[in-house]
Amino acid sequence: MVPHKTVLLTSFRPWLVHHVSNASDDLLARLEAANLDFADFVFLRQLPVETAIASEKTIQAIAQYQPDLVVCCGMAETRDRLTVESQAFDNNRSYQTSLDLAKLTASLRFTEVSNDAGKFVCEGLYFRVLQYLKTWRPQAAGLFLHVPLITPENEIFIWQDTIAMLRWLTQIESHKSGYDH
Repeated sequence: MVPHKTVLLTSFRPWLVHHVSNASDDLLARLEAANLDFADFVFLRQLPVETAIASEKTIQAIAQYQPDLVVCCGMAETRDRLTVESQAFDNNRSYQTSLDLAKLTASLRFTEVSNDAGKFVCEGLYFRVLQYLKTWRPQAAGLFLHVPLITPENEIFIWQDTIAMLRWLTQIESHKSGYDH
């Protein structure tokens, strides 16, 4: 029997006055309550919406738990579907995920690939996580998942795609696309 992979999942707390919750944390709360058994999940929820602090806490968790996969989640209020981010920028530097996002999203109905992680805390966190993984944990993969506002109309599609995505990422030995970070 193949040992379970360890997956670190992160989310943010609400940051604007009109936000009752953060869709990324709502999704992680549901995942945590589901007690999924196909991987060992570590939840780092309600990160502050501040790049330096969120990055520090996430990198500390990576060092502590040594996950095979890090999935950082953030809310994308203006998007209408799940998006997986291909890359993150900081000034003129960039890192790309090593995951094959075309294969990951091929069978997903409510998820698409994005090349714009948002130029905000989400991108800052993603950049620092990919940078850290490349240097200190190159066998691990990193991904950023943007979650739209969750509504009664889209909730089932978000849930189905998220579960399918996590299963795909944890079931097959390697999903590397062949390009470096």
